[in-house]
Amino acid sequence: MTEAAPSETRTIVHVLRHGEVHNPEGILYGRLPGFQLSATGEAQARAVAASLADHDIAHVVASPLERAQQTAAPIAQKHGLTIRTDENLIEAANDFEGLKVSVGDGALGRPRHWWKLRDPFTPSWGEPYLQIAHRMLAAVNAARVAAAGREAVCVSHQLPVWTLRRFLEGERLWHDPRHRQCSLASLTSLVYEGDTLVDLVYSEPAGASDPNVHGA
Repeated sequence: MTEAAPSETRTIVHVLRHGEVHNPEGILYGRLPGFQLSATGEAQARAVAASLADHDIAHVVASPLERAQQTAAPIAQKHGLTIRTDENLIEAANDFEGLKVSVGDGALGRPRHWWKLRDPFTPSWGEPYLQIAHRMLAAVNAARVAAAGREAVCVSHQLPVWTLRRFLEGERLWHDPRHRQCSLASLTSLVYEGDTLVDLVYSEPAGASDPNVHGA
């Protein structure tokens, strides 16, 4: 990361993936309403809140989807804050939303869906990676300004968080989803000196999880 003058204000923006969702059918639910945290997901949210209890959190903002708002709630409560909502933190749009995409019994095994997979680099089945990266960066920058000199938490979703990280690290945005380092309720913490990103720290206060869990 870039060196910055020591006199500049240090701000940390924690980009948090939401906790586990109750999804017994195993569908890719994307932006569909009504999908909320499971009991495990609620425990994960509390674990993250406990890990941040001694931090100087000044701003908590979340995707409008229920699972993100629920994950943000214990953090906001511990710090006496109101959860703000930012549409830029929402899950990526996906043409397979509402379908199973597991190997063997999912939509990917049906020829009528194969045309959606024609371009893995944009990708052709959903929101362009570059668009995701730009809107996530806008949300992070807004949170950084709101919490200047302190810390902020932005609650989002796996693909947006991972796309943002790859963008900031100068990596190509298309990738193998099986290799994402973005567990449920994980933190990707961005450290700024002024408006310059100087460090990125990944942590799993609620433990590791499988990156292939559908729709998580």
